[in-house]
Amino acid sequence: MSDRSRNGQSLVWGRRAMVQGTALGLVTVALSRLSSRGRSEAADLQQAYRAVFFSDDEWRTLNSFVDRLIPADAEGPGALEAHVPEFIDRQMNTPYGHGNEWYLRPPFMKTSAALGYQFLFTPRDIYKQGLPALDVAIKQRYGKPFHQLDAGERDRVIGQLEKGTIALSPVPAKLLFGQILKNCKEGYFADPIHGGNYQMGAWKMIGFPGARADFTDWVDRYGARYPLPPVSVGGHATQGGV
Repeated sequence: MSDRSRNGQSLVWGRRAMVQGTALGLVTVALSRLSSRGRSEAADLQQAYRAVFFSDDEWRTLNSFVDRLIPADAEGPGALEAHVPEFIDRQMNTPYGHGNEWYLRPPFMKTSAALGYQFLFTPRDIYKQGLPALDVAIKQRYGKPFHQLDAGERDRVIGQLEKGTIALSPVPAKLLFGQILKNCKEGYFADPIHGGNYQMGAWKMIGFPGARADFTDWVDRYGARYPLPPVSVGGHATQGGV
């Protein structure tokens, strides 16, 4: 269990709870453990990736943010080891990032969330305007940018963003939090072809077979350990079982 879970804060993304809430329909077979060497190599590779969409300051803020949403622990890789920031950076240069499938024409009204998205911001806008606004607010409060805060301070800030108790402009705090959380979970469980889920670490953690052509023999074997490693859309398999 991560230190966030132990502290009992409102924003608690323990890995089991997150898997249950995100990977619906997946059978949890066993939790894999990545070696310290594997985590070090993954972190080094993530540092080597050069962001295309995000500026250096935005990149540091994003990395330090998702690191607290899914921290590495004994159950599996964290967001950084899974290359979640790389996934998000790549997504911002797709039609999704530009909001091509979103209805973004006015009028924009303050109304029930049940009526859908009511802002003019595309995902790119949310990040480009929200991350700098977050750093400004944090510098005013702590005298240093978000990525220089310690883990406990970042957790408190993220919890306040979730509740909307930090004033950001023009992107509301809750909107920025929700966008990062959504993309973080997507990058953590996506096929590695999209840049995240490095070496299919998240899939190995929950026992998901990935894009294997046939695993129906194991569908009804509840609680049984799936013996084969996951396979990505690109046909690549990790070494060893779950």
